Amino acid sequence: QVQLVESGGGLAQPGGSLMLSCVAPGITFPRYTMAWYRQSPGRQREFVARIATGGRANYADSVQGRFTISRDNAKNTVYLQMTSLKPEDTAVYYCSARWELADYWGQGTQVTVSA
Repeated sequence: QVQLVESGGGLAQPGGSLMLSCVAPGITFPRYTMAWYRQSPGRQREFVARIATGGRANYADSVQGRFTISRDNAKNTVYLQMTSLKPEDTAVYYCSARWELADYWGQGTQVTVSA
C-alpha cells in the first residue's frame, strides 16, 4: 500500500508564507500527476493545484498567483509554496498521486492562518 507523506504545515500569519512537501515512496514518480487538495471543517475537499508529468501546472482560482506547485522527480517529492496567506486558506492539505487506475493520498497536514 502506497502512503504519501505530507509535511510543512503549521501556523502562519495573514500575509505570511509556508511551503508544503509531499514525498511519494515506492512509486514510479515521473509517471504520476501530482496534486494538492484541501479541506476545512464543514466543507468538501477542494482542488488546490496540480502538476502534470511534463511540469504543466494549473491552479484553483482562489490560489492563482499566490501558490506555486513544483516537483522534483529525483526526490519523489512535490511541493506547494504558499504566499500571501489568508485566513480562508486554513485547512488540512492533502497530497495525491494519480496514474491510470492508481490513486494515492496522504494523511494530510494542517495549515492554520491566523493573527
